[in-house]
Amino acid sequence: MPTHGSITKAGKVRSQTPKIQGRERHNPPPRISLRAKYIKRVELKRNPGQNWAFLRK
Repeated sequence: MPTHGSITKAGKVRSQTPKIQGRERHNPPPRISLRAKYIKRVELKRNPGQNWAFLRK
């Protein structure tokens, strides 16, 4: 059974593509931001919304 393409051409396009640097991230990685949300919601028992301090009794 004939194959589609030859194994000698594998990775040709990727090796020809110029390498660019990744963009600098300004936000923390999701793991860190999700941990901060967990601490706020569960451990500190804060209410959702902007005025959480005023809603608390």
